[in-house]
Amino acid sequence: MLDKRKFYIDGKWISPSKPNDLEVINPSTEEAFATISLGSKEDTNSAVSAAKKALVNWSESSKEDRINLLEKLLDIYKKRYSEMTEAISMEMGAPMDWSNDAQTSSGQSHLEDFIVRLKEFKFDEQFSPESNNRICYEPIGVCGLITPWNWPINQIALKVVPAFATGCTMIHKPSEIAPMSAMLFAEMIDEAGFPAGVFNLVNGDGAGVGTDISTHPDIDLVSFTGSTRAGKLILKNGAETIKRVCLELGGKGGNIVFADSYPNAVRDGIRNVMSNSGQSCDAPTRMLVEKSIYERAVKEAAEEANLIKVDHASKKGDHIGPVVSRVQYDKIISLIQSGIDEGATLAAGGPELPNGMNKGYFIKPTIFTDVTNDMRVAKEEIFGPVLSIIPFETEEEAIKIVNETEYGLGNYLQTEDKEKAKRVSKKLKAGTIYVNGNGADPGTPFGGYKQSGNGREGGIWGLHEFLEVKTITYWPK
Repeated sequence: MLDKRKFYIDGKWISPSKPNDLEVINPSTEEAFATISLGSKEDTNSAVSAAKKALVNWSESSKEDRINLLEKLLDIYKKRYSEMTEAISMEMGAPMDWSNDAQTSSGQSHLEDFIVRLKEFKFDEQFSPESNNRICYEPIGVCGLITPWNWPINQIALKVVPAFATGCTMIHKPSEIAPMSAMLFAEMIDEAGFPAGVFNLVNGDGAGVGTDISTHPDIDLVSFTGSTRAGKLILKNGAETIKRVCLELGGKGGNIVFADSYPNAVRDGIRNVMSNSGQSCDAPTRMLVEKSIYERAVKEAAEEANLIKVDHASKKGDHIGPVVSRVQYDKIISLIQSGIDEGATLAAGGPELPNGMNKGYFIKPTIFTDVTNDMRVAKEEIFGPVLSIIPFETEEEAIKIVNETEYGLGNYLQTEDKEKAKRVSKKLKAGTIYVNGNGADPGTPFGGYKQSGNGREGGIWGLHEFLEVKTITYWPK
């Protein structure tokens, strides 16, 4: 059993102000493998005080100094890459190959990209050649960063690195369900030599440390990734002090498969949903299929789902692992049952454990057909390996169905008609539109419309999240 009870505050690993142990569960085995502490208001206050004190000097540090430290951090990350892979696999159930190739690699990719963006970024510039006004970008201050369990280091890097880059100081609360990757990253930050107090980590749950962060009068910005329900509470909490609140929340992505889509569009869509065991906020969990190819698509979808193996996260190979916790497992199984009860056709999978599994939070890749957009499986974010297939007849109908949701994080479309791809992309209401299986390039902005959040992470947009903008009306030339 790993003892990870300490917090990282003011450049030191310190014991919590009061005991409050929590076991971290391996979702493949349902067994505890580490013990952490849940922090108190006193721990949060200590971390915020350290960040506030460090802000005086760090906010005035040079861009070159910050680049040098981030490059050191990148070198350490590469050196300890395999440790990060193992931590993510154990804490949230990502199979080793997926943890290595997708999860851990995302942290390195964001580090590399933010270093490039920082080198290019101008923190002050003349408003125009004719003007003597100066535009200055300054760090917003002390930041509270709250990250999720489903893509742990991905979201940590998207928040911590731009906060470093812009001269902010911070307190980080990772998910208490999957805190090990965050604590490893804190070790890397310490090894890189960032000044004491610039980065602080306090473990805790949403009701405790999460609330303390979102209500704290000395925190200037809260950046949160997680559920829409929690995001609404954080937004309300932040209103009291008018702090900036940046939210990346839930999703219910629609994937429009037109009759003229490329040959493997349906099968690729299934693989996309099922990767990470369905635990991605921008997963295309509603597949809309043109009626002329609906029967073929349903057959292909069921075949592909049945080909996907489910196994322990510690194993290498092409398979999906468990979902992260008993709470998530019970929620997903309940929603699968609701699909059956509401009359959708179960084409693959179902609520039973996969063959050979008698322990662990494993769920079969599940496909529902004959789904209407008013069913729970079509409306609610399931966050598991579950896909609903909905038929449509016209382009306009498909767009309407996709947009009839409270979410707007990622939508998808498949067509070999270039003009149709452009036309439909412009009409879909989401922060990212994925066309014909193409992914977003490093440095592009990520975030949502509607109840999928506000603001954008990644690239230059990610830097701007942590900056205030100042106009100086007279700057002598």
